[in-house]
Amino acid sequence: MAYRSRNSSPMRPGFGGTASFKVDTLSIDDDMHPVIHAGRVAVVTGAASGIGRAAAREFAKLELKIAIADTNEAELEKLGKELISVVGEANVLVIPTDVADLKQVEALKEKVYDAWGECPARLSARYLAIAPIRMGGRVGSRYVAVLMNNAGIGADQGKSWEGLDNWHKIFNVNLFGVLNVQQTFVRSMVHQENQALVINTGSKQGITNPPGNPAYNASKAAVKSLTESLAHELREQTHGNVTAHLFIPGWTFTGMTKSATTTEKPRGAWTPEDTVLYMLDKVREGDFYILVPDNETKKEVDQLRIMWGAADIAENRPALSRWHPSYKPLFEEYMREGMAQLE
Repeated sequence: MAYRSRNSSPMRPGFGGTASFKVDTLSIDDDMHPVIHAGRVAVVTGAASGIGRAAAREFAKLELKIAIADTNEAELEKLGKELISVVGEANVLVIPTDVADLKQVEALKEKVYDAWGECPARLSARYLAIAPIRMGGRVGSRYVAVLMNNAGIGADQGKSWEGLDNWHKIFNVNLFGVLNVQQTFVRSMVHQENQALVINTGSKQGITNPPGNPAYNASKAAVKSLTESLAHELREQTHGNVTAHLFIPGWTFTGMTKSATTTEKPRGAWTPEDTVLYMLDKVREGDFYILVPDNETKKEVDQLRIMWGAADIAENRPALSRWHPSYKPLFEEYMREGMAQLE
């Protein structure tokens, strides 16, 4: 079968839609993912504000045990008191943590397992034999069920050849912070009997790579690649018992996105609560790529932008052709035609 471009011009995308080969049966038919229910353990980094705080609140409503971590100790303590009022003091751990510091992440894990379970790597054969009795039937019933690897920072705009210290700061949190948490927790989670999931927070900027913030974009592009590898490795090793998900928020009104002059949520943005509820919905459905829309950008717009960016490589166009003066009019035409086809 012959394949041809939607137009002979090399300046246009060589394909007009998505390659749709998704297996429709890969979903979870339940009101909530089986991992997310009362009594299970959730760990949320970057929990003191924004999406992390909204996620911790939602897990509390669902009666999970929650360990919250962040560098902002004052806001973390404030959130901890709020969560305790919902699920009780025995079900909340407030652990100030800089995810860029591996020793602090290891201490976070130790505190979680000391409070709510044993680390599987340290279990003796004797303990494994009696664990079902001690833990109410199933080994690992209180092990980490939800690892939300959410801590991240933004930065002022800069150029790729400037601000090396800033680059290190962003990568130490946005990439190595994710990696520190992932390597510290997942090596124990893969040995659990009960199901578990890992949610890494990425960004659309790590996919479409808009000009103006190369350090942030590159860090989030690396998180995308890392999480894709993690998902494959977990699928091969745990056969679906532990899953990974790439959470890609849309425009969300948080401390990272609002300006000093903006105190009210813009009409186009979603609240952190909206974003978290959408994320949990897609986790329940078994999605890996959780691409979140907002009031300004529809899912179809995101899809078209992503497809255009992929075609830059496939058709050997200039880097970031969407913003190239010779290609920008064609990109706009492509978007108009793409949206018209969806109507």
